[in-house]
Amino acid sequence: MKATICVLPGDGIGPEVTSKAVAVLSKVASKFGHDFTFNEALMGGIAIDKTGTSLPAESLKTAEQSDAILLGAVGGPKWSDPTASVRPEQGLLQIRKHFDLFANLRPVKAYPALAQHTPLRPDLLDNVDMLFVRELTGGIYFGPRQEQGDGDSAYDTELYTVPEVERVAHVAFRAAQSRRNKVTSVDKANVMAAYRLWRRTVVKVHEDYSDVELDHVLVDACTMYLMTRPASFDVIVASNIFGDILSDEASVLAGSLGMLPSASLGSGTMGLYEPIHGSAPDIAGQGKANPTGTILSAAMLLRYSLGLEAEAKVVEAAVEKTLAAGARTADIAPRGGSFISTNEYADQVLSAIE
Repeated sequence: MKATICVLPGDGIGPEVTSKAVAVLSKVASKFGHDFTFNEALMGGIAIDKTGTSLPAESLKTAEQSDAILLGAVGGPKWSDPTASVRPEQGLLQIRKHFDLFANLRPVKAYPALAQHTPLRPDLLDNVDMLFVRELTGGIYFGPRQEQGDGDSAYDTELYTVPEVERVAHVAFRAAQSRRNKVTSVDKANVMAAYRLWRRTVVKVHEDYSDVELDHVLVDACTMYLMTRPASFDVIVASNIFGDILSDEASVLAGSLGMLPSASLGSGTMGLYEPIHGSAPDIAGQGKANPTGTILSAAMLLRYSLGLEAEAKVVEAAVEKTLAAGARTADIAPRGGSFISTNEYADQVLSAIE
């Protein structure tokens, strides 16, 4: 198979972790006889410094000419002024909108090898394997907003339409059919009109999926259940802001934010793949970054954009084998224990693939 992949290393540890994911994809291509071309482009703070915009037109063109996009992370203290007219995150929002990537898939799996590393009792982590389906292009992040008068008041609007909720609900139900046939819809329907629309729309879509169980959980209750009975979840579908917050909370189940991948998908095969962590500028260039989330994002790229399920499973199995063998980056090492570098960890994953 021939495929072109746009690589957006971004800022902070972004270049470090994306280079490891590219190495993994190259190893997969060699092992299975594929031909992958990688085209690197600017996005984020580094793009602002070099071009004055967070997503240069040339970078967008590179993405348009690709089969998938692999992103590291964007942002950092240098560009953290929320009042700035140009910010790194604008490029990320723009690329999601441009390709209409409306569904963000965030799998969360608890690895037995890391059970002692999490703040939860190990027995709570048995069989934890959930998938967040986060609506990505609507909601409060994109609704009407205004800072009024002299800045003493401001508002952001949670706005959803039936078609927006319908399409992400279909993604969630279809995902559940290939997993354990259960969808949990998270909302705040008891107090917010937008979430009453959300709930009744999800209920309507559910009529097309009689084989899938559906339940509804208020967001505040969900935050508690993720810590007290995480294994009860299969697929969780949530709004933009709720999905963002809840999936970050759930990262503790995997041992570290650095463990978790994501895929942002639309109606076609184009997708944007990135770890859910930030740019971590405090450890950039020190060899401490955990590349697992980005490597697993590459596995999702193989699965969802290129249709290479067997190859995706090989990468995921290699990560699990590496962890089981005791390889630990700084963020998942026991307190006071030893750890290996980003490069050494990635080399062990590559060996496991081979």
